[in-house]
Order: sequence, then structure tokens, then C-alpha cells
Amino acid sequence: MGEMRDSLGKIRVEGSAGGGMVKVQASADQKIQTIQVEQSLLDAGDREMLEDLLVAAVNQSLEKAKEAAAQEMGKMTGEMNIPGLSDALSKMGLGDMDANHAVT
Repeated sequence: MGEMRDSLGKIRVEGSAGGGMVKVQASADQKIQTIQVEQSLLDAGDREMLEDLLVAAVNQSLEKAKEAAAQEMGKMTGEMNIPGLSDALSKMGLGDMDANHAVT
């Protein structure tokens, strides 16, 4: 399990909003790593828009992180047909996996 956790922590995905004005990088272990906001967006002073864009970018990055985690877990379990694995991953919000351990 520790090896899997370490592996997930190294995988990075990015979500963005506002045409890339807000970028959020997350790891496959569901942790936000970085948030970047273009200076022009800060200068505009529109707090509500910035908040909305941050929420959208964070949600997108976490969704991608879940997908990446499910794919990585599928690779790590390989051809092992572990009873209940798909159900367990589903309950953790890591998507459904088919018989080939691909996210569906």
C-alpha cells in the first residue's frame, strides 16, 4: 500500500479555468500541489469571478486526479483478479474499472 501511495503522489494532473487564467495542479493522491493565477485576473479586482474560477479549476484537477489514480491502480494490480477491487475503488470515488482495469 505504501508503494501505491508513493506512486500516486508522484502523478500530476492539471485543471484550468478562464481560458487558462487559473491553473491548479493536483497529485493522484487527491492533494492540491500548486495554484497559479494570471496577474491580469488579480488586477481586475473581480473577487467573485476569481473565486468561481478557482472552484472550477480545483474541481477539474481533482476529477482528473481520481481518473489518474484509478488508471495507476489498475496498472499496479496488473492481471491480478482481486475480488471486489472494482467495488472498493468505486466506493473511494476512483471510478469503475472494467475487467482490463481500465476506467469506465
